[in-house]
Amino acid sequence: TVRALKMHGGVPKDRLTQPDLEALQAGVANLRRHVHNVEKFGVTPVVAINRFSSDTAEELDWLLEWCAAEGVQAAVADVWGRGGGGDGGDELAAKVAAAVAAAVAAPNSFHHLYPLELPVEEKIRTIAQEIYGADGVDFSVPALKRLADIEKNGWSGLPVCMAKTQYSFTDDASRFGAPKGFTIHVRDLIPKTGAGFIVALTGAVMTMPGLPAAPAAMRMDVDDAGNPVGLS
Repeated sequence: TVRALKMHGGVPKDRLTQPDLEALQAGVANLRRHVHNVEKFGVTPVVAINRFSSDTAEELDWLLEWCAAEGVQAAVADVWGRGGGGDGGDELAAKVAAAVAAAVAAPNSFHHLYPLELPVEEKIRTIAQEIYGADGVDFSVPALKRLADIEKNGWSGLPVCMAKTQYSFTDDASRFGAPKGFTIHVRDLIPKTGAGFIVALTGAVMTMPGLPAAPAAMRMDVDDAGNPVGLS
């Protein structure tokens, strides 16, 4: 959104609805890094600009022109104001469909960021440096112990899921834009062997379970004979 990019350009929350082309131009560095990150996987990005009532025509036009200059397809989606069931997202849907069709017609150039054979520590370092733009990674003592356990149990071939704030490329939610010269701090590693990945907990982020409306635990019980029921 325009206002998100203005926030990355240094505008405080209470002034995001005010026109500020200069802040938008500064904050677009954040979008540039996201675009480049998508391209690192061999995928063609399409930028969706979710229009809000406070966005000015000048701001939207500048952002569209910036995307064109970067060689990136972009479209304004008006689903916030007009809803997803109307024509608020028609232009965006058409451009995404065109990008998908072009990708299908072209040779498949998709690739992962790292090989699964890479040690877990190096997988995390690759993500931190290539995607976030960090200088390096600092592992806490508990995280280092967990790394040894992962290696000992033969789980080092699993991919990594980074648990990190969504507000910043760093693990500090208050650092906006596209910062450089920072370190990602891994405080612990949680193997999810059933799902098949390892969660790296960074900064002060907290995780929560994704539960359906009726969690499986509600169907679990022990019958009169002491046998567990409802496990499948």
